[in-house]
Amino acid sequence: MTSPIVAVVGGGQLARMMAPAATELGLTLRVLVESPEAAAALPAHQTVVGLPSDAAAIERLLAEPRPIALTWEHEHIPDSVFDAAAAAGVPARPGADALVYAQDKIAMRERMEELGLPNPDWARADDAATVAAFLESHGGEAVLKTARGGYDGKGVRVISDASQAADWLTGRSAGGPDLLVEQKVPFTRELAILVARRPSGDVAVWSVVESIQREGVCSEVIAPAPDLDAALERQAREIGVRVATELGVVGVLAVEMFESRGALVINELAMRPHNSGHWTMDGSATNQFEQHLRAVADLPLGETAAHSDWTVMANVLGGARQDLPSALADLVDPGAKIHLYGKEVRPGRKVGHVNVSGDARQQVYDRAVAAAAIVREGVQQ
Repeated sequence: MTSPIVAVVGGGQLARMMAPAATELGLTLRVLVESPEAAAALPAHQTVVGLPSDAAAIERLLAEPRPIALTWEHEHIPDSVFDAAAAAGVPARPGADALVYAQDKIAMRERMEELGLPNPDWARADDAATVAAFLESHGGEAVLKTARGGYDGKGVRVISDASQAADWLTGRSAGGPDLLVEQKVPFTRELAILVARRPSGDVAVWSVVESIQREGVCSEVIAPAPDLDAALERQAREIGVRVATELGVVGVLAVEMFESRGALVINELAMRPHNSGHWTMDGSATNQFEQHLRAVADLPLGETAAHSDWTVMANVLGGARQDLPSALADLVDPGAKIHLYGKEVRPGRKVGHVNVSGDARQQVYDRAVAAAAIVREGVQQ
């Protein structure tokens, strides 16, 4: 007897970390991987090699025995995949009507405005005159973004003159992505809320976390966000649930926000397991990967309570160490939990993360950062 199959588009670390959860839930994980060496290729129960744009590969991904659901580990999904899933009778979760708001930042900003949720000031950047006018009305500095395709600091540029947008505007006129320009929010810190939602509308919410960015890439996540005002915490949870409900998200949703002058401002959305939720693998009763599979398979959602007062996740970005598993012999902290992605090490590439939990925040943070440094470089910072 074949166990229920969940198909996943994308063979990176997020799909890789769904595999143990699928096994525990009695599900078969069938993953579309870019190559046999992709991070998810080894742990997945079944693999199909190909790209989302490859119709034949998608046909194999959706072949008999049919998956009970099709989901994603990234947002770069062409419309043809949704069409193929509909033709095969496989529900896409989240669906195209929801995922567009994680794919397209202009669509997201417009929808957040319709819902009355807190956006920064923004405008479509159609030409240099629009950019110049926005800069003039916003203190001479703004954030230019590509509407599609940006992640981990890519597709984002802080500008102080319209000439700094010229190459992107030229690219847009040549068929590149649309652009938007946003207020440079004077924020105190970055926060995130993760919500899981079933097709029935049931939701589960984890703690609000603080996300620490370095050079546009998430470096550490502290759960829960330290010293967060109770009213802001309630608002963040309400925003997460409202976005998930109003957009019809099925699966895990991450809403990234700025805390700015005692208020919250929405930054970006992700409709999949997210870097800000990696702490849940060791710090929560149900981790985000299990919860995502529960949600897309329409199974009861798990408890989200934290195991400890504090959990800190520290990303491991590619550094001097090439043989990452050898870090286990050097790690002096037995409470540090290492998660490696099976990826080739390149400078700055996310190749793993470390979680540490405990009851003293600063100590937990220091331990996590030190452990990540040992994994990355072979030395303690």
